Amino acid sequence: MMKKLVLVFFIFLVAFACSNADAKATVKLESMVCGMCSSTIENEISRLDGVVNIEIDEEKKIGVFTYKASVIDLSQIEQAIAKLGYSANDTEADLEAYEALASCCQIGSK
Repeated sequence: MMKKLVLVFFIFLVAFACSNADAKATVKLESMVCGMCSSTIENEISRLDGVVNIEIDEEKKIGVFTYKASVIDLSQIEQAIAKLGYSANDTEADLEAYEALASCCQIGSK
């Protein structure tokens, strides 16, 4: 009986640990133009429930997003970036949001 109890407890711990695991994904941010773009993405996406960390490389036009996979998934992050007016991987920017960006944040402005 004790062995079964220990086994059940161990399985529970493993399942719980896996459900809270952090996932990490690199996102292409090809429409990001300047530091203001980077700041906007970082500030707004960091507010999403489940997002743990964001590291943006402006030169390479990529972001590395760490998030709780049990709370949010990559497609939700990509959609949230698109709603800000920026493309994220293969998710195109929301046109209305893009047109509302400051002119320095629009492609071809530099």
